[in-house]
Amino acid sequence: MGGATAVNDTESPSHTLLPKTKTPKDTYHLAYIIYFILGTGYLIPWNAFITAVDYFSYLYPDASVDRVFAVVYMMIGLVCLVFIVFNAHKSHSFVRINVGLGLFVVSLLVVPVMDVVYIKGQVGIYGGFYVSVGAVGLAGIADALVQGGVIGAAGEMPERYMQAVVAGTAASGVLISALRIFTKSVYSQDEIGLRKSANLYFIVSIVVMIICIVLHNVAHRLPVIKHYNDLKIQAVNSEKEENGVLSEALRQSTLWDVVGTIKWYGLGTVIIYVVTLAIFPGYITEDVHSQILQDWYPIILIASYNVFDLIGKCLTSIYVIENSKVAIGASFARLLFFPVYLACLHGPMFLRTEIPVTLVTCLLGLTNGYLTSCLMMAAPKLVQLQHAETAGIVLVLFLVVGLAIGSVVSWFWVI
Repeated sequence: MGGATAVNDTESPSHTLLPKTKTPKDTYHLAYIIYFILGTGYLIPWNAFITAVDYFSYLYPDASVDRVFAVVYMMIGLVCLVFIVFNAHKSHSFVRINVGLGLFVVSLLVVPVMDVVYIKGQVGIYGGFYVSVGAVGLAGIADALVQGGVIGAAGEMPERYMQAVVAGTAASGVLISALRIFTKSVYSQDEIGLRKSANLYFIVSIVVMIICIVLHNVAHRLPVIKHYNDLKIQAVNSEKEENGVLSEALRQSTLWDVVGTIKWYGLGTVIIYVVTLAIFPGYITEDVHSQILQDWYPIILIASYNVFDLIGKCLTSIYVIENSKVAIGASFARLLFFPVYLACLHGPMFLRTEIPVTLVTCLLGLTNGYLTSCLMMAAPKLVQLQHAETAGIVLVLFLVVGLAIGSVVSWFWVI
């Protein structure tokens, strides 16, 4: 393998073993748009909780809110994903996604409802903090259900749909950052303004979740999605005819075969997110400061990261690295961000200024987005169609392992 390729609707080699049928046209790119919006949706709750960190930090000044939220969200999501990987064949991704989106709505409702009926802007009511952490944990469960289901389903389709999902995840960060900048500009930065800001994040997030529920239930009626669902059913039935009734032992053997096939793509994904979560958002929100920009500084840095993460994930619609060794090697090369950011914190004075830190943060987002998209688009195509959903869920598991490790490392690496 070498060079680069443009993303298209052609079926991968692993999918051509099935009888040839004409692929319906994705009219008005509706399926692509729906997968993009679903990708946006399942990260909106996480971004809402993290972006409202100034509200939570105001209410609970003795808690390291963003790092606690990150560890709880990632660890719970990881445990749930492990369970889903081993039991995915017992449920349909359509059901898991609907359940997860419903749980997202519940978790997002907790904060504005609690603000109105219990907290009421009062500082130091740590019972509210523990309830908020519980809501974050519930969102972690929902994320495992939705993210695993959406990426698993996208893995069964041409690469452009995985690219849509991954680009959507970046768009969620941009949307929340835009909301944050809006609220920072319009609302006063006192108790009332912070409450209005936080409530706006969560209300917008709930609206997005409702839109996702509607679109997800519409998507399965689209001819192009029904076509690939039918191909999967044919592939599964063909495998059953060859092997007889699939025993649990055979399913587990197939799972480990899938893991073995995509393991290097998975390890590359782990490293990408260990590096990213160790730095973002904890380092950005707590460890660097600007006398010029003051409390706008972390907001600008977060927005810069999110915009360039989106740019990176959109670039793969034009150009994708085919050479897996290059993509995986580049993922490991991102470990260099650790000494670079340490230099921005403790190095020469010119490296500690706003421009170098912002440029490095943009590069962090760009490489995160582009390399994630490359690896996640390629890996499900290495296995047969009937195992593409499993490959997608396993990839998400690797991703969340990276997020979980990175969220823990974020507590320790900055000296």
